[in-house]
Amino acid sequence: MDLYEHQARQMFEDHGVPVVPGKVATSATQAERAARTIGGPVVIKAQVKTGGRGKAGGVRMARDAGEAAQIADEILGLKIKGFTVRRVMVARAVNIAEEYYFSILLDRTKRRYLAMLSREGGVEIETLAVEKPEALVRRNFSPLDGFTDTLAREMAEEAGFDEADTAKLVPVLKQLYSVYDEEDATLVEVNPLVKTASGEIIALDGKITLDDNADFRHPEHAQLADHGSMDPLEAKATNMGLNYVKLDGSVGVIGNGAGLVMSTLDVVADAGADLASKPTPANFLDIGGGANADVMANGLEVILEDLQVRSIFVNVFGGITACDEVAKGIVQAYRILKSEGIEPKPLVVRLDGNNAEEGKAILNQAQLPLGQVDTMDAAARKAAELADANGGL
Repeated sequence: MDLYEHQARQMFEDHGVPVVPGKVATSATQAERAARTIGGPVVIKAQVKTGGRGKAGGVRMARDAGEAAQIADEILGLKIKGFTVRRVMVARAVNIAEEYYFSILLDRTKRRYLAMLSREGGVEIETLAVEKPEALVRRNFSPLDGFTDTLAREMAEEAGFDEADTAKLVPVLKQLYSVYDEEDATLVEVNPLVKTASGEIIALDGKITLDDNADFRHPEHAQLADHGSMDPLEAKATNMGLNYVKLDGSVGVIGNGAGLVMSTLDVVADAGADLASKPTPANFLDIGGGANADVMANGLEVILEDLQVRSIFVNVFGGITACDEVAKGIVQAYRILKSEGIEPKPLVVRLDGNNAEEGKAILNQAQLPLGQVDTMDAAARKAAELADANGGL
Protein backbone atom coordinates (compact mmCIF):
# COMPACT_ATOMS: atom_id res chain seq x y z
CA MET A 1 0.00 0.00 0.00
CA ASP A 2 1.35 3.40 -1.02
CA LEU A 3 0.80 6.19 1.48
CA TYR A 4 -0.10 9.79 0.82
CA GLU A 5 2.59 12.31 1.68
CA HIS A 6 0.71 13.53 4.74
CA GLN A 7 0.47 9.95 6.02
CA ALA A 8 4.18 9.41 5.43
CA ARG A 9 4.92 12.70 7.20
CA GLN A 10 2.94 11.56 10.26
CA MET A 11 4.70 8.20 10.28
CA PHE A 12 8.05 9.98 10.07
CA GLU A 13 7.12 12.17 13.03
CA ASP A 14 6.01 9.12 15.04
CA HIS A 15 9.49 7.66 14.57
CA GLY A 16 11.36 10.82 15.44
CA VAL A 17 12.26 11.91 11.91
CA PRO A 18 12.45 15.73 11.77
CA VAL A 19 9.54 17.15 9.73
CA VAL A 20 7.84 20.53 9.34
CA PRO A 21 4.41 21.27 10.86
CA GLY A 22 1.63 20.34 8.44
CA LYS A 23 -2.13 19.89 8.32
CA VAL A 24 -4.50 18.26 5.83
CA ALA A 25 -7.31 20.25 4.22
CA THR A 26 -10.16 19.21 1.95
CA SER A 27 -11.49 22.71 1.32
CA ALA A 28 -10.22 26.25 0.91
CA THR A 29 -11.68 27.18 4.30
CA GLN A 30 -9.80 24.36 6.02
CA ALA A 31 -6.61 25.35 4.20
CA GLU A 32 -6.99 28.95 5.39
CA ARG A 33 -7.53 27.82 8.97
CA ALA A 34 -4.52 25.48 8.78
CA ALA A 35 -2.28 28.22 7.38
CA ARG A 36 -3.37 30.60 10.11
CA THR A 37 -2.59 27.99 12.79
CA ILE A 38 0.83 27.15 11.33
CA GLY A 39 1.70 30.80 10.79
CA GLY A 40 4.00 32.50 8.29
CA PRO A 41 4.45 31.47 4.65
CA VAL A 42 3.19 27.96 3.86
CA VAL A 43 3.35 25.48 1.00
CA ILE A 44 0.15 23.98 -0.41
CA LYS A 45 0.83 20.45 -1.67
CA ALA A 46 -1.62 18.29 -3.63
CA GLN A 47 -2.08 14.88 -2.03
CA VAL A 48 -2.03 12.33 -4.83
CA LYS A 49 -0.15 9.07 -5.13
CA THR A 50 1.97 10.03 -8.11
CA GLY A 51 5.02 12.11 -8.93
CA GLY A 52 5.27 15.29 -10.96
CA ARG A 53 3.02 17.33 -8.68
CA GLY A 54 5.17 20.42 -8.88
CA LYS A 55 5.29 20.48 -12.68
CA ALA A 56 1.51 20.04 -12.79
CA GLY A 57 0.90 23.02 -10.50
CA GLY A 58 0.13 20.89 -7.47
CA VAL A 59 2.79 22.40 -5.17
CA ARG A 60 2.64 26.15 -4.58
CA MET A 61 3.79 28.71 -2.01
CA ALA A 62 1.34 30.94 -0.12
CA ARG A 63 2.46 34.06 1.73
CA ASP A 64 -0.46 34.16 4.15
CA ALA A 65 -3.70 32.42 5.11
CA GLY A 66 -5.80 34.27 2.54
CA GLU A 67 -3.52 33.28 -0.30
CA ALA A 68 -3.42 29.71 1.06
CA ALA A 69 -7.21 29.52 0.71
CA GLN A 70 -7.07 30.82 -2.87
CA ILE A 71 -4.32 28.41 -3.93
CA ALA A 72 -5.96 25.44 -2.20
CA ASP A 73 -9.20 26.20 -4.05
CA GLU A 74 -7.27 26.11 -7.35
CA ILE A 75 -5.44 22.87 -6.56
CA LEU A 76 -8.43 20.95 -5.18
CA GLY A 77 -10.11 19.19 -8.09
CA LEU A 78 -6.99 19.42 -10.23
CA LYS A 79 -6.10 16.27 -12.19
CA ILE A 80 -2.49 15.14 -11.98
CA LYS A 81 -1.58 12.17 -14.17
CA GLY A 82 -5.18 10.97 -13.99
CA PHE A 83 -5.51 11.40 -10.21
CA THR A 84 -8.01 13.95 -8.91
CA VAL A 85 -6.77 16.06 -6.00
CA ARG A 86 -9.27 15.69 -3.13
CA ARG A 87 -7.06 16.97 -0.31
CA VAL A 88 -4.01 19.15 0.15
CA MET A 89 -1.38 19.38 2.84
CA VAL A 90 -0.61 22.81 4.22
CA ALA A 91 2.99 22.81 5.49
CA ARG A 92 5.27 25.47 6.93
CA ALA A 93 7.62 26.92 4.32
CA VAL A 94 11.30 26.22 4.91
CA ASN A 95 14.36 28.30 4.06
CA ILE A 96 16.30 25.63 2.17
CA ALA A 97 20.07 25.76 1.93
CA GLU A 98 20.67 22.36 0.30
CA GLU A 99 18.56 19.47 -1.03
CA TYR A 100 19.50 15.79 -0.70
CA TYR A 101 18.01 12.42 -1.63
CA PHE A 102 17.70 9.29 0.53
CA SER A 103 15.81 6.03 0.18
CA ILE A 104 15.72 2.48 1.47
CA LEU A 105 13.97 -0.20 -0.53
CA LEU A 106 13.73 -3.92 -0.98
CA ASP A 107 16.14 -5.17 -3.65
CA ARG A 108 14.41 -8.34 -4.76
CA THR A 109 17.13 -9.31 -7.24
CA LYS A 110 19.77 -9.47 -4.50
CA ARG A 111 17.41 -10.44 -1.67
CA ARG A 112 18.79 -7.61 0.42
CA TYR A 113 17.89 -4.06 1.32
CA LEU A 114 19.25 -1.18 -0.76
CA ALA A 115 20.03 2.28 0.60
CA MET A 116 20.66 5.20 -1.75
CA LEU A 117 21.97 8.65 -0.85
CA SER A 118 22.84 11.71 -2.91
CA ARG A 119 23.72 15.32 -2.24
CA GLU A 120 21.66 16.20 -5.31
CA GLY A 121 18.01 15.95 -4.24
CA GLY A 122 14.84 17.56 -5.48
CA VAL A 123 15.25 16.01 -8.95
CA GLU A 124 13.93 12.79 -10.46
CA ILE A 125 16.21 10.10 -9.11
CA GLU A 126 15.84 8.03 -12.30
CA THR A 127 17.31 10.92 -14.29
CA LEU A 128 20.14 11.39 -11.80
CA ALA A 129 20.98 7.67 -11.86
CA VAL A 130 21.35 7.76 -15.65
CA GLU A 131 22.98 11.15 -16.18
CA LYS A 132 25.18 11.34 -13.05
CA PRO A 133 25.46 7.83 -11.57
CA GLU A 134 28.56 8.88 -9.63
CA ALA A 135 26.41 11.30 -7.62
CA LEU A 136 24.24 8.48 -6.24
CA VAL A 137 25.74 6.28 -3.53
CA ARG A 138 24.19 2.80 -3.37
CA ARG A 139 24.74 0.19 -0.68
CA ASN A 140 23.09 -3.19 -0.28
CA PHE A 141 22.89 -4.55 3.26
CA SER A 142 21.42 -7.51 5.08
CA PRO A 143 18.14 -7.18 7.02
CA LEU A 144 19.90 -9.15 9.77
CA ASP A 145 22.57 -6.45 10.13
CA GLY A 146 20.26 -3.48 9.67
CA PHE A 147 21.27 0.04 8.69
CA THR A 148 24.13 0.67 11.08
CA ASP A 149 25.81 3.90 12.14
CA THR A 150 28.94 2.74 10.34
CA LEU A 151 27.08 2.18 7.08
CA ALA A 152 25.27 5.51 7.34
CA ARG A 153 28.53 7.35 7.99
CA GLU A 154 30.35 5.59 5.13
CA MET A 155 27.57 6.50 2.69
CA ALA A 156 27.54 10.13 3.84
CA GLU A 157 31.31 10.43 3.45
CA GLU A 158 31.25 8.78 0.03
CA ALA A 159 28.46 11.14 -1.07
CA GLY A 160 30.68 14.11 -0.18
CA PHE A 161 29.19 15.39 3.09
CA ASP A 162 31.62 17.10 5.43
CA GLU A 163 32.07 15.98 9.02
CA ALA A 164 29.67 18.54 10.50
CA ASP A 165 26.83 17.65 8.11
CA THR A 166 27.54 13.92 8.45
CA ALA A 167 27.13 14.16 12.21
CA LYS A 168 23.68 15.70 11.75
CA LEU A 169 22.68 13.46 8.85
CA VAL A 170 23.47 10.02 10.28
CA PRO A 171 20.86 10.10 13.10
CA VAL A 172 18.16 11.14 10.62
CA LEU A 173 19.07 8.33 8.22
CA LYS A 174 18.90 5.87 11.12
CA GLN A 175 15.45 7.17 12.07
CA LEU A 176 14.26 6.76 8.50
CA TYR A 177 15.48 3.18 8.59
CA SER A 178 13.48 2.62 11.77
CA VAL A 179 10.37 3.62 9.80
CA TYR A 180 11.28 1.11 7.09
CA ASP A 181 12.05 -1.69 9.52
CA GLU A 182 9.40 -1.24 12.21
CA GLU A 183 6.53 -0.47 9.84
CA ASP A 184 7.37 -3.37 7.46
CA ALA A 185 7.82 -1.09 4.46
CA THR A 186 9.24 -2.01 1.06
CA LEU A 187 10.13 1.61 0.29
CA VAL A 188 10.93 4.71 2.32
CA GLU A 189 12.01 7.65 0.19
CA VAL A 190 12.69 11.31 1.01
CA ASN A 191 13.15 13.68 -1.91
CA PRO A 192 14.15 16.20 -0.88
CA LEU A 193 15.79 15.66 2.46
CA VAL A 194 16.91 19.22 3.14
CA LYS A 195 19.40 21.21 5.12
CA THR A 196 17.85 24.46 6.25
CA ALA A 197 19.58 27.82 6.45
CA SER A 198 19.96 27.24 10.19
CA GLY A 199 21.65 23.87 9.59
CA GLU A 200 18.78 21.50 10.48
CA ILE A 201 18.20 18.28 8.52
CA ILE A 202 14.48 17.88 7.71
CA ALA A 203 12.43 15.41 5.68
CA LEU A 204 10.55 17.83 3.46
CA ASP A 205 8.74 15.18 1.44
CA GLY A 206 8.06 11.51 1.98
CA LYS A 207 7.04 8.40 0.13
CA ILE A 208 6.30 5.12 1.90
CA THR A 209 5.12 1.79 0.51
CA LEU A 210 3.96 -0.72 3.11
CA ASP A 211 4.15 -4.48 2.61
CA ASP A 212 0.58 -5.81 2.53
CA ASN A 213 1.91 -9.24 3.49
CA ALA A 214 2.74 -7.82 6.93
CA ASP A 215 -0.73 -6.43 7.59
CA PHE A 216 -1.34 -9.07 10.25
CA ARG A 217 1.40 -7.42 12.31
CA HIS A 218 -0.01 -3.92 11.83
CA PRO A 219 -3.78 -3.75 12.29
CA GLU A 220 -3.37 0.03 12.61
CA HIS A 221 -2.35 0.21 8.94
CA ALA A 222 -5.95 -0.54 7.91
CA GLN A 223 -6.94 3.03 8.73
CA LEU A 224 -4.39 4.31 6.21
CA ALA A 225 -6.20 2.74 3.25
CA ASP A 226 -8.07 5.20 1.05
CA HIS A 227 -10.88 3.12 -0.40
CA GLY A 228 -12.81 6.19 -1.53
CA SER A 229 -10.19 7.21 -4.09
CA MET A 230 -9.58 3.72 -5.45
CA ASP A 231 -10.56 3.15 -9.06
CA PRO A 232 -13.97 1.38 -9.04
CA LEU A 233 -12.67 -1.48 -11.16
CA GLU A 234 -9.63 -1.91 -8.92
CA ALA A 235 -11.95 -1.93 -5.90
CA LYS A 236 -14.15 -4.57 -7.50
CA ALA A 237 -11.14 -6.67 -8.45
CA THR A 238 -9.77 -6.42 -4.91
CA ASN A 239 -13.07 -7.65 -3.51
CA MET A 240 -12.87 -10.58 -5.92
CA GLY A 241 -9.32 -11.38 -4.81
CA LEU A 242 -7.82 -10.46 -8.17
CA ASN A 243 -4.40 -8.92 -8.73
CA TYR A 244 -5.52 -6.08 -11.02
CA VAL A 245 -4.14 -2.64 -11.88
CA LYS A 246 -6.02 -0.23 -14.15
CA LEU A 247 -3.98 1.34 -16.97
CA ASP A 248 -4.86 3.85 -19.68
CA GLY A 249 -4.94 1.74 -22.86
CA SER A 250 -7.51 -0.19 -24.84
CA VAL A 251 -6.25 -3.81 -24.87
CA GLY A 252 -7.39 -5.79 -21.85
CA VAL A 253 -4.73 -8.25 -20.66
CA ILE A 254 -5.13 -11.42 -18.59
CA GLY A 255 -2.34 -13.85 -17.80
CA ASN A 256 -1.20 -16.28 -15.16
CA GLY A 257 1.89 -15.19 -13.28
CA ALA A 258 3.18 -11.65 -12.78
CA GLY A 259 6.22 -12.21 -14.99
CA LEU A 260 4.14 -13.45 -17.90
CA VAL A 261 1.65 -10.60 -17.54
CA MET A 262 4.43 -7.99 -17.46
CA SER A 263 5.96 -9.50 -20.59
CA THR A 264 2.54 -9.48 -22.23
CA LEU A 265 2.11 -5.78 -21.49
CA ASP A 266 5.42 -5.06 -23.23
CA VAL A 267 4.55 -7.19 -26.25
CA VAL A 268 1.12 -5.56 -26.61
CA ALA A 269 2.64 -2.07 -26.40
CA ASP A 270 5.21 -2.96 -29.06
CA ALA A 271 2.54 -4.51 -31.29
CA GLY A 272 0.42 -1.37 -31.20
CA ALA A 273 3.23 1.13 -31.67
CA ASP A 274 2.94 1.26 -35.47
CA LEU A 275 -0.87 1.21 -35.66
CA ALA A 276 -2.98 4.31 -36.27
CA SER A 277 -4.41 4.68 -32.75
CA LYS A 278 -1.32 3.15 -31.08
CA PRO A 279 -3.32 0.89 -28.73
CA THR A 280 -1.66 0.04 -25.42
CA PRO A 281 -2.54 -2.26 -22.49
CA ALA A 282 -5.66 -1.32 -20.52
CA ASN A 283 -4.69 -3.20 -17.37
CA PHE A 284 -2.49 -5.65 -15.53
CA LEU A 285 -4.44 -8.72 -14.41
CA ASP A 286 -2.73 -11.79 -13.01
CA ILE A 287 -5.09 -14.68 -12.29
CA GLY A 288 -2.25 -16.51 -10.54
CA GLY A 289 -1.27 -20.14 -10.46
CA GLY A 290 -3.99 -22.72 -10.07
CA ALA A 291 -6.78 -20.36 -11.15
CA ASN A 292 -10.09 -22.08 -11.78
CA ALA A 293 -12.98 -21.21 -14.07
CA ASP A 294 -14.56 -18.84 -11.55
CA VAL A 295 -11.37 -16.80 -11.20
CA MET A 296 -11.06 -16.55 -14.98
CA ALA A 297 -14.70 -15.49 -15.31
CA ASN A 298 -14.26 -12.83 -12.61
CA GLY A 299 -11.21 -11.46 -14.39
CA LEU A 300 -13.04 -11.14 -17.67
CA GLU A 301 -16.02 -9.55 -15.94
CA VAL A 302 -13.81 -6.80 -14.49
CA ILE A 303 -12.04 -6.10 -17.77
CA LEU A 304 -15.26 -6.04 -19.78
CA GLU A 305 -16.64 -3.34 -17.50
CA ASP A 306 -13.78 -1.05 -18.53
CA LEU A 307 -15.30 1.24 -21.15
CA GLN A 308 -11.87 1.95 -22.64
CA VAL A 309 -11.28 -1.69 -23.55
CA ARG A 310 -11.65 -2.44 -27.26
CA SER A 311 -10.19 -5.96 -27.31
CA ILE A 312 -8.92 -8.54 -24.82
CA PHE A 313 -5.83 -10.73 -24.88
CA VAL A 314 -5.83 -13.83 -22.66
CA ASN A 315 -2.30 -15.23 -22.48
CA VAL A 316 -1.99 -18.39 -20.40
CA PHE A 317 0.86 -20.83 -20.09
CA GLY A 318 -0.58 -23.80 -18.30
CA GLY A 319 1.39 -25.22 -15.40
CA ILE A 320 -0.44 -25.28 -12.11
CA THR A 321 -3.15 -23.40 -13.99
CA ALA A 322 -4.90 -25.82 -16.35
CA CYS A 323 -5.82 -24.38 -19.74
CA ASP A 324 -9.14 -26.22 -19.82
CA GLU A 325 -10.17 -24.42 -16.60
CA VAL A 326 -9.24 -21.10 -18.22
CA ALA A 327 -11.36 -22.00 -21.23
CA LYS A 328 -14.31 -22.91 -19.02
CA GLY A 329 -13.97 -19.56 -17.29
CA ILE A 330 -14.06 -17.72 -20.60
CA VAL A 331 -17.21 -19.57 -21.65
CA GLN A 332 -18.79 -18.94 -18.23
CA ALA A 333 -18.03 -15.21 -18.40
CA TYR A 334 -19.56 -14.81 -21.82
CA ARG A 335 -22.72 -16.63 -20.76
CA ILE A 336 -23.08 -14.22 -17.83
CA LEU A 337 -22.57 -11.25 -20.12
CA LYS A 338 -25.12 -12.53 -22.59
CA SER A 339 -27.71 -13.00 -19.83
CA GLU A 340 -27.11 -9.41 -18.72
CA GLY A 341 -27.35 -8.03 -22.23
CA ILE A 342 -23.72 -6.85 -22.27
CA GLU A 343 -22.01 -6.77 -25.65
CA PRO A 344 -18.77 -8.83 -25.54
CA LYS A 345 -15.47 -7.41 -26.80
CA PRO A 346 -13.25 -9.13 -29.40
CA LEU A 347 -11.13 -11.71 -27.61
CA VAL A 348 -7.78 -13.22 -28.56
CA VAL A 349 -6.67 -16.33 -26.65
CA ARG A 350 -3.30 -18.00 -26.52
CA LEU A 351 -3.23 -21.26 -24.56
CA ASP A 352 -0.07 -23.31 -24.09
CA GLY A 353 1.07 -25.97 -21.67
CA ASN A 354 -1.08 -28.00 -19.28
CA ASN A 355 -4.31 -29.19 -20.98
CA ALA A 356 -3.92 -26.65 -23.78
CA GLU A 357 -5.55 -28.87 -26.42
CA GLU A 358 -8.51 -29.58 -24.14
CA GLY A 359 -8.91 -25.85 -23.56
CA LYS A 360 -8.81 -25.06 -27.25
CA ALA A 361 -11.46 -27.71 -27.90
CA ILE A 362 -13.76 -26.19 -25.27
CA LEU A 363 -13.47 -22.76 -26.88
CA ASN A 364 -14.06 -24.16 -30.37
CA GLN A 365 -17.24 -25.90 -29.25
CA ALA A 366 -18.56 -22.76 -27.54
CA GLN A 367 -18.40 -20.77 -30.79
CA LEU A 368 -17.56 -17.52 -29.03
CA PRO A 369 -16.47 -14.31 -30.81
CA LEU A 370 -12.79 -14.99 -30.29
CA GLY A 371 -9.65 -15.94 -32.12
CA GLN A 372 -7.12 -18.50 -30.98
CA VAL A 373 -3.49 -17.79 -31.80
CA ASP A 374 -0.56 -20.06 -30.98
CA THR A 375 2.24 -17.58 -30.30
CA MET A 376 2.38 -14.64 -27.88
CA ASP A 377 3.72 -12.15 -30.44
CA ALA A 378 1.09 -13.05 -33.04
CA ALA A 379 -1.70 -12.99 -30.47
CA ALA A 380 -0.59 -9.58 -29.17
CA ARG A 381 -0.52 -8.23 -32.70
CA LYS A 382 -4.02 -9.56 -33.36
CA ALA A 383 -5.39 -8.02 -30.14
CA ALA A 384 -3.76 -4.67 -30.94
CA GLU A 385 -5.20 -4.69 -34.47
CA LEU A 386 -8.68 -5.44 -33.14
CA ALA A 387 -8.42 -2.59 -30.65
CA ASP A 388 -7.15 -0.28 -33.37
CA ALA A 389 -10.04 -1.24 -35.68
CA ASN A 390 -12.47 -0.47 -32.86
CA GLY A 391 -10.99 2.97 -32.16
CA GLY A 392 -8.35 1.90 -29.66
CA LEU A 393 -6.91 4.39 -27.17
